[in-house]
Amino acid sequence: MPSPTEAKRILEAALLASQEPLSLVDLRRLFDDQLGADTLKNLLAELREEWNGRAVELASLASGWRFQTRPEFRPFAEKLQPEKPPRYSRAVMETLAIIAYRQPVTRGDIEDIRGVTVSTQIIQTLESRGWIDAVGHRETPGRPALYATTKSFLDDLGLRSLQELPPLEDIAQTLQLEPAPATVVPEAANEPAAG
Repeated sequence: MPSPTEAKRILEAALLASQEPLSLVDLRRLFDDQLGADTLKNLLAELREEWNGRAVELASLASGWRFQTRPEFRPFAEKLQPEKPPRYSRAVMETLAIIAYRQPVTRGDIEDIRGVTVSTQIIQTLESRGWIDAVGHRETPGRPALYATTKSFLDDLGLRSLQELPPLEDIAQTLQLEPAPATVVPEAANEPAAG
C-alpha cells in the first residue's frame, strides 16, 4: 500500500487526467480497494487544501471529484476555447428550472406551471444535454413519464446536491419570469364588420 504522500500523488494524477468527475468507488479502484472510504476522503481533503489559493481547485460534485478552474479564472480559460457553449431559449430554461425545483414532474405538470404546451423538442434538448432523464411513470391514465435532473446537471452547475441550488426567487429574477403584459385588443376589433 502506498504512503499517504504517494496516495495523494496518485489521486492527483488520476483526477487531473480524467475529463469526468471520479467517484469514491472509482478512486478506490486505483488502490485495489485497499484504502477505506474515510481514508480516501481524508486524502482528498488534504489534496484540496494543498491546491487552495491556486487557479485550479479540487471540487466535490454530485458524481464525484474533479479538478476545475476557480470561478475568477474561468473567463481567461474560456478565451482559449473557440466553441461557445450552447445558448438555450427561455422556454428551455424555464422548463429546466421547473424540473429542478419540482421534480419529479410530468410534461403536464410543466405545462400547468408554465401555462403553455411543452414541445417535445424542449424535452429532447434537455435529455440530449444529459440534464434530465425520465425516472419513472405516474400511475395515472396514459402513464406519463416523470422527469428529474441528473448528476450531470449538478456536475455542470458545480453542485453536490439539489439542496445547493439557489433560492427559487433568484432563478425567477434571472429568467425574468414576470408575467407578460396583457395584450390590449382595440375596441374596433371587437365590433362586427359592417356588411
